[in-house]
Amino acid sequence: MTHPWTADRLLDFLVERTVLAAEDRPDHLAVTFAEVGVDSLAYLHLQTVVFDTFGIELPAEPPVDYTFAEILTAINTAVRADVA
Repeated sequence: MTHPWTADRLLDFLVERTVLAAEDRPDHLAVTFAEVGVDSLAYLHLQTVVFDTFGIELPAEPPVDYTFAEILTAINTAVRADVA
């Protein structure tokens, strides 16, 4: 069974495997990649991990206002659907 991602898991992933510096890690998820200085390559990497882990596709190009909260919701909606 795949477990839902938490905010910490998403942010840990971004720090460990993308260009998000630990000191730039936001304290909430209502921010976009651009607002924290994460580039499109980091988003592409996240897309790959999410697809490989959960079998869901995030939008090919992140909308300008696509927040970390929306990404987490998309992941966990897919996880819940997979469990049901």
